[in-house]
Amino acid sequence: MNNKPTLIPKNLLLPFILITSLFALWGFANDITNPMVAAFKRVLELNNVQASWVQLAFYGGYFTMALPAAFFIKKYSYKTGILLGLGLYAFGAILFYPAAAFESYGFFLASLYILTFGLAFLETTANPYILSMGPEATATQRLNLSQAFNPMGALAGLFVAKQFILNQLQSNAVDDEGNLIYSTLDEASKAIIRTNDLMVIRNPYVMLGLVVLGMFVVIALVKMPESKDSSNKVDFGPTMKRLFKNRNFVEGTLAQMFYVGAQIMVWTYIYQYAEALGIDNASAVNYGYAALVVFLVGRWVCTFLLRYVSSSKLLAIFAVLAMGFTIGAIFIPGITGLYSLVGISFAMSLMFPTIYGIALEGLGEDSKFAAAFLVMAIVGGAIMPTLQGMILDWGGTGYTDITIMGVSEVNFSFVLPLACFLMVFLFAVRVKNLSTNQ
Repeated sequence: MNNKPTLIPKNLLLPFILITSLFALWGFANDITNPMVAAFKRVLELNNVQASWVQLAFYGGYFTMALPAAFFIKKYSYKTGILLGLGLYAFGAILFYPAAAFESYGFFLASLYILTFGLAFLETTANPYILSMGPEATATQRLNLSQAFNPMGALAGLFVAKQFILNQLQSNAVDDEGNLIYSTLDEASKAIIRTNDLMVIRNPYVMLGLVVLGMFVVIALVKMPESKDSSNKVDFGPTMKRLFKNRNFVEGTLAQMFYVGAQIMVWTYIYQYAEALGIDNASAVNYGYAALVVFLVGRWVCTFLLRYVSSSKLLAIFAVLAMGFTIGAIFIPGITGLYSLVGISFAMSLMFPTIYGIALEGLGEDSKFAAAFLVMAIVGGAIMPTLQGMILDWGGTGYTDITIMGVSEVNFSFVLPLACFLMVFLFAVRVKNLSTNQ
């Protein structure tokens, strides 16, 4: 007789599939947007700080809307939260059309900000919704399974960004000697190219908005499991007191902030690391692809391993693995160091959903607000890369201007992700020891 808890009850299979598809949708949004920093910088002739406002708008939307999303789903339901998230996501994406027509960078940023309002709703809602779709004993494994589809969307987003945006931008044209032509043109010629390129940027987002609207209709029509409070009363104060007395939640939120910071640093500065080795930007994208592929493989491997290894123990093991790869990226010279940097993504694959699941374990209805704080922890992805960029600027604007501890500053800058993974490891060990002693 098999007494093993069910991963996904049969009656919840369709809702599970639909909600899991959303993980790919926000993965797509994340990775189609990352390269837009460079695209807007080139097309609109921005400086680096101005170009970085793309990420500020993106992560700012997450941070701003996560807590309101929690209030909303506490008062209503997970399904209603999903629908509102999809609506905001679609609206923000479709706003790229008038933004391109007005050729306004501020309009584009506002569109991204609204789009990520929707993503904040989706992440705040979908993660705990998946956790609730079955026995609590398999909740973390179930979330890892759903999260495994996130990098699929990310890969698709990166592919679309490269093939349908970056490769189509006329402002990227170079002369026979490899020098950019755009900056040498007169204003009238630049205006023509700018109009064309902003439409190139616009089109995939508008198409994405239409796809998201389609998902809105499907989920609206399908009967979804109800998971709402028995009363609509929002007891924010008492809920916060309970949450902040819960050590797993508090430490899990901090661990999530450090993890997301590490992830964004690794995936942002892999291109600078490659460039320091003499690899051109176009070829460096291939290492970005490789990182996402091993991340995806890691997600599936971890979903399998969680059937046999406790989530906290596996998290500790993978945190050590991440630290090992990071040390390799710092101190191993040449292409081997770059391979080690790619390898970090395999170790990271387990972390977000597992930290999330541990932090929400046993919180019941309080998980709706707890989930909001875990989504707000994504702000680590805005803070940490800036700090790493400061290290890169210690010796100048290049990546190998000075040597620190025997390595170039771009290599040394990865001490920040190393420190972040150490924090994740300490969290995992503390949780593991607690569960062992109980």
